[in-house]
Amino acid sequence: MDHARPLPEYLAKRFHGWKATTYAENRGWYLNLAEQGQHPRAMVISCCDSRVHVTSIFGADQGEFFIHRNIANLVPPYQPDGAQHGTSAAVEYAVTALKVSHLIVMGHSSCGGVKGCYDMCSGAAPELEAEESFVGRWMDILRPGYDRLAPGDDAARTRALEKGAVVISLENLMTFPFVASAVESGRLSLHGLWHDIGGGDLECFDPGSGGFRAV
Repeated sequence: MDHARPLPEYLAKRFHGWKATTYAENRGWYLNLAEQGQHPRAMVISCCDSRVHVTSIFGADQGEFFIHRNIANLVPPYQPDGAQHGTSAAVEYAVTALKVSHLIVMGHSSCGGVKGCYDMCSGAAPELEAEESFVGRWMDILRPGYDRLAPGDDAARTRALEKGAVVISLENLMTFPFVASAVESGRLSLHGLWHDIGGGDLECFDPGSGGFRAV
């Protein structure tokens, strides 16, 4: 493949530093992970945003979380149409093969994907309405959340839509038969979180009130 290039030098240096320190000091642990396979207790669906660092927030080690990242941490509804569905495939593998006990959807503040959806639905981003916009068509998943927004200023409504993305994803997860079955049997629990990047806070969705509460 002619377009591929060597790894940037700064990343190569970081790798060599990791191999000589972290890996060398924990070689037995890494060998165990390789030989025994993965047995994560939880799956986390989070945003691609580079500021969201799930393992750091929870102090998790390698092998502890099965993590899937996409734009705006969205889960589409169950759609067995024979097409390619990356997020749905990750959910299926986590629930049916890895048999995780917890499935967590984590949104965050200042989400660019959610802002794009808000702008698109309010008519401020017509480019996202184009059929060839991958981002726009992905953010269509969140349109029902926009329709639920209460009146208010744009900043408050956008933040509400960030949390709405978590709720929509939780609702869509329950349209997957294998997820619904695992939840109803008590083998799997669903959790919705929203992380404030600047404030360092974490909120959890409360189905009883329909809102989010500080963890």
